[in-house]
Parts: sequence; C-alpha cells; structure tokens
Amino acid sequence: MPTTPDPLSLASARMRPLPHLIFMSRWLQLPLYLGLIVAQGVYVWHFWVELVHLVEAVFGNAEAMEAIVTAVTPPGQAGSAVKMPSETVIMLVVLGLIDVVMISNLLIMVIVGGYETFVSRMRLEGHPDQPEWLSHVNASVLKVKLATAIIGISSIHLLKSFINAQAYDEKTLLWQTAIHITFLLSAMAIAATDRLMPAAAGRRHGAQVPH
Repeated sequence: MPTTPDPLSLASARMRPLPHLIFMSRWLQLPLYLGLIVAQGVYVWHFWVELVHLVEAVFGNAEAMEAIVTAVTPPGQAGSAVKMPSETVIMLVVLGLIDVVMISNLLIMVIVGGYETFVSRMRLEGHPDQPEWLSHVNASVLKVKLATAIIGISSIHLLKSFINAQAYDEKTLLWQTAIHITFLLSAMAIAATDRLMPAAAGRRHGAQVPH
C-alpha cells in the first residue's frame, strides 16, 4: 500500500529558493528565545537569593535583614524602610517574590507561545504536561494573554507602592495608578479588537454565500 506523502514536505519542495529562504529566516528568532530561557534562569536565581535572605532574616541574621530592607526601600528613601514594622517588610518581600513568579510566567508564555506561533510546531498534542492555552494559541490569543499578564505584574507593583505609601510622594503614586489604568484599558482594547475581527470576517463570509 503506497504511503501518503507528507504535505509539509511537498510544500517545501515546491517553494522557490527566495520564498524558501524568507520562510526559513524565522529560525533567526531561535537565539532570542534561547536568550529568554537564560533570563528565566536569572529570575530563578534572584528568587532563591531573596527567599534565602527572607528566611535568614526571620531567624535574626542582621545582614539578611539589611539586604531585604534595602530591596524594599524605594530609591532615594534610604532609612525609611527600616522604620517599617517587620510584618510590612516581610509582606513587601513576599510581593516581590510573587512579582518574580509572574514575570517568569510571562517569560514562559512568550517563549513557548512565541516559538509555537512564529517559529515551529512543538507537536505536544496528547502530552500530559501540555499547557491548556497552547492548544489554541495564535498571535491574537498570545497578545491578549501577554496583556493580561502585564496587568497582573502592574497590580503587584501598585500594591507594593500602596503598602509602602509613606515612602512615596503623592505624584509618584498618581502616576503609577495612571500607568496601571492605561495598561488595563490597553488590554481591554486588545481583547475587544480580537473579538471584533473574527465577527467581521464571519459576516463577510456569510454575505458571500449565495441563497
């Protein structure tokens, strides 16, 4: 029984040299995604350094306490965080750890979703660890998910500023709030556009169908 040729192989064989070169240029993005994997490793290292400092500070290590206080002190506000209750310092450090995790999640979405969408298929169908969102990912879905992740990161930063509000002036807090609202409106606009485009395309196709 003759085997059915692979459609992808046939399409590649029929491509002219210049279109084939242009299509293969997508692999130039591979070093970018590998670089993001390295950045992911840097965030993992930063997470564990901060976590170790937090645990050591809880057990009375003065150097670790100074390190976490410095980490949560806004620039130009040296000494203000030392006067904060230890519970507030711990809360700010934990929010910083959550911030690192959310940025790490954003990196994973960009690495996995971007590679799957713009470089090559990973062929994870049926894999038990396949992310649920990857089964229907495309450029539009990826944009919405990235916008949502950015809003989450901005929310954590804003919460950290409000908890430590005495270390910031009113103008800084207002600007941070305005920027967060801008991110929120931008995400809503992207999601609305993503919903409107398929609907408009469906109406055009419906109008072309003869009765």
